[in-house]
Amino acid sequence: MAEQIQITADSTCDLSPELIKQHHIQILPLYIVKGEESLKDGVEIVPQDIYDYFDKTGNVTKTAAASVEDYRNLFAPLVEQGKTVIHVNISHGFSSCYQNACLAAEEFENVYVVDSMNLSTGSGHIVLKAAELAEQGLSAKEVVDTVTALVPKVEASFVIDTLTYLHKGGRCSSVAALGANLLKLKPCIEVADGLMHVGKKFRGALLKCMEEYVTLRLKDREDIDYSRIFITHTSCPREIVDRVRQLVEQYGRFQEIIETVAGCTITSHCGPHTLGVLFLRK
Repeated sequence: MAEQIQITADSTCDLSPELIKQHHIQILPLYIVKGEESLKDGVEIVPQDIYDYFDKTGNVTKTAAASVEDYRNLFAPLVEQGKTVIHVNISHGFSSCYQNACLAAEEFENVYVVDSMNLSTGSGHIVLKAAELAEQGLSAKEVVDTVTALVPKVEASFVIDTLTYLHKGGRCSSVAALGANLLKLKPCIEVADGLMHVGKKFRGALLKCMEEYVTLRLKDREDIDYSRIFITHTSCPREIVDRVRQLVEQYGRFQEIIETVAGCTITSHCGPHTLGVLFLRK
């Protein structure tokens, strides 16, 4: 009897509902803390609720990891159905989710946990590839080995329009936030070695900054895997997303360009009008 593989992932992978349904991926939500409420990302709260809460109160939501019990409850029924589970986590450098998933997985024989060393559709690349490989009939070990080798090849970055949410959430000093806002600076956040680092700071109107950012990431590169790219954003204006797509098509021969809207975890930290292009290197 062929091995039945079930791909699962954290809600932070930011894949669209259509992709999740198409590839039968099971999603475990992280938690969004809004005042005294702890709500499941994408189930009990959506990004617009976060913007509304900020506009109404001046406060930002916070995020919390899924617990060991949450992962145990995810894995147990799947294993009981005779399935082998491959779970892809947000980087251990951003959350205790990976550690909690590993602790839960120790209780089962057929559960593999993969640290994506990334977030948002940086993780989404790994999740989607795992699902495709499983559909092709590879064994669980082959899927895990293949996607683990892909992890360091993911290039994830995004440009933040405002540092207000990061500052309110305690992840950016008031001086840095004020200075950036006064100078109209829009920092590029890059993911490397499972952690976030500040890269180039763009200056000026949002459209101009996004054009410079995409050009910098994609133009005249010879190390890009052109099979797939994600354009992932938090409620960016349509004209900016369309312009980014034009530039992606101009600078790369991508076989697949997927646009996704980031979920509540990324929105809580980055706020509106954040956008990134996320792809694989050769």
